Amino acid sequence: MRRRAGALGVLALLVTAGIVVATGDGDGDASTASADQGRTATGPAGTPAVPPPRTPAAPEQRISIAATGDVMMGTPQFGLPPNGGRSLFTAVTPLLTGDVVLGNLEGTLTTRGASKCGSGSPNCYAFRSPPSYVTNLTAAGFTVMNLANNHAYDFGDVGLADTVAALRRAKLAETGRPGRYAVLTVGESRVAVLGFATYTWGNRMENRAAVRRLVARAAAEADLVVVTMHAGAEGRDATRVRPGTEFFLGENRGDVKGFSRTAIDAGADLVVGHGPHVLRGMEFYKGRLIAYSLGNFLGWKAFSLTGASGVSGVLQVTLRADGRFVSGRLRPTVLVGGGAGVSRVATLSRQDFGATAARISADGSIRPPRGAAGR
Repeated sequence: MRRRAGALGVLALLVTAGIVVATGDGDGDASTASADQGRTATGPAGTPAVPPPRTPAAPEQRISIAATGDVMMGTPQFGLPPNGGRSLFTAVTPLLTGDVVLGNLEGTLTTRGASKCGSGSPNCYAFRSPPSYVTNLTAAGFTVMNLANNHAYDFGDVGLADTVAALRRAKLAETGRPGRYAVLTVGESRVAVLGFATYTWGNRMENRAAVRRLVARAAAEADLVVVTMHAGAEGRDATRVRPGTEFFLGENRGDVKGFSRTAIDAGADLVVGHGPHVLRGMEFYKGRLIAYSLGNFLGWKAFSLTGASGVSGVLQVTLRADGRFVSGRLRPTVLVGGGAGVSRVATLSRQDFGATAARISADGSIRPPRGAAGR
């Protein structure tokens, strides 16, 4: 995590574009749009849990999803926003609409616990916002937050527990803790949302066999499966998706391409990434969209916002209940500064993925590659 002193990571300007993303949180903490909280992925003595019987939704039903990158609403280390942060999302709330609205909660909702940063650690960042700030998330339109990331454990067990408790009080689904996911009910459909990262307090993306099992279980339980990952190297030079495992400051940050394809092979219908703090390209694999990083979305006085780090977007995708891609759009946003997010993602997609790259028009519309590529 890098920071520029005095930068306010609040989304300031929105350009037209759109994509509807189908997301769901599955494996344990079942959170439905009506909110089913509290299931786990295993039964007694670690035996696989049997998904409850269900009637599949009509394949033609359409489900809209919106997804963002990293959200950090302020922390005492750098200062809290005025008025309890109630205006943080004002400019972007019109974009946060959908049957499922997913964000990555970069930090904790707590006033307790010991920071992971020792005294005299100027380059260590531990994020915590007051638990009352959860109402800012619900007012903005979020329905599920990912906790599989490098800041969810900044204040230890108590900080993570307080975060989960705050989300549950607000009836806001959470995903990403080990062996757990959320399941959201949208009309006649169930949408599972699973979060993954490379940390012990989250679902581990490095264990491919475990990834396949968890995603397959969610796919057996839900009509749609959305996977979100906090992974990849960080910073302005981390816009490209490279083959193999990525590292940042010596830390394993996962093989984002290999993981994403494993998840889709196991039954995922959409993969949404964040963690690099910059936008990355998109591709289609077996007809399913992979957005490798949506960058920063909101970071009050905490995120570096120069260059590529200040350009962001909301991914909006519409899927059928059987997982088929209907339409997508990237709604570009900027934090402090400027930049053309749509053109950046379009270029990166072509550079990194060639024949499987998502085709992204100037208005942000996302389409599969021509012919059979990506299928």
